[in-house]
Amino acid sequence: MTNDSLPSWNDGAAKSAILDFVARVTKEGGPDFVPPAERIAIFDNDGTLWCEQPLQVQFFFGRERLETMARKDPGLKERQPFKAYLERDMAAIHDLGKKGLLEVGAAVHAGMTEDAFEEYARNWLATTKHPKLGRLFTELTYRPQVELLDFLRAHGFKTFIVSGGGIDLIRCFSEERYGVARDQVVGSSVKTRFEMQDDRGELVKLAEIDSFDDREVKPHNIGLHIGRRPILAFGNSDGDLAMLRYCKTGPGPRLALLIHHDDAEREFAYDREFRLSPLAEALDKADEYGIVVVSMKRDWRTVFETG
Repeated sequence: MTNDSLPSWNDGAAKSAILDFVARVTKEGGPDFVPPAERIAIFDNDGTLWCEQPLQVQFFFGRERLETMARKDPGLKERQPFKAYLERDMAAIHDLGKKGLLEVGAAVHAGMTEDAFEEYARNWLATTKHPKLGRLFTELTYRPQVELLDFLRAHGFKTFIVSGGGIDLIRCFSEERYGVARDQVVGSSVKTRFEMQDDRGELVKLAEIDSFDDREVKPHNIGLHIGRRPILAFGNSDGDLAMLRYCKTGPGPRLALLIHHDDAEREFAYDREFRLSPLAEALDKADEYGIVVVSMKRDWRTVFETG
């Protein structure tokens, strides 16, 4: 295993930690060998695998549909939380938090079948560009992370996404952009109702959150949906800290990583002030918790997957 294994990563402590860890857990007969079935790696999505600034992609996705609905029902413009999103009231949106964002998403997509939602989401992802960077959102996945996902799978790891974002939206692009199968995506979800429509069984979305996959809920959903404690976890905010510590405090060799967005020139620089996904405790106590901090500015040779 050489430093050429991850070409978009600069040589340094973070890259060395990854290469050393993978070498140890895959060396048959070695003291740290981990059988392939137990090589579970989990990644947050927003801010860990693709760009989440100035707001998570879920915000732009839900707002476009909300604006369409408001043209048919102007009364939405006077009702919170819809009013904040329609008026681009950033202070109010931040106060509503990530759960508020998902509640809006649940409300505006209620009544859609799974198939209808997927068609709508795929069309949106294929045509909608980031408001500041001018590229499709799916073109703003991080090249170093895609390389890392490929590298881990090449060494017998099974890779999962564990995100606070909506599970159905992520599943629309996770296989194509990350190589992560849709059944290996764990995320926030809404409740559904089974209906027969034209002799076809359908799941219809309801305007109610089923699971908000953030903070301490992440380890819960890992146990529920994956059934194994991961040996590698990668996040970018305090919302990921519980899953990073769940990974790191298990028995045997383990690696927890935290991306720090400190590159204003190539992407964005933020931590504590980004209130929807703040980074404070995880960064301040990374050494104490045994978490490897990855600097986007220092450790990544390039940032985005395309362009």
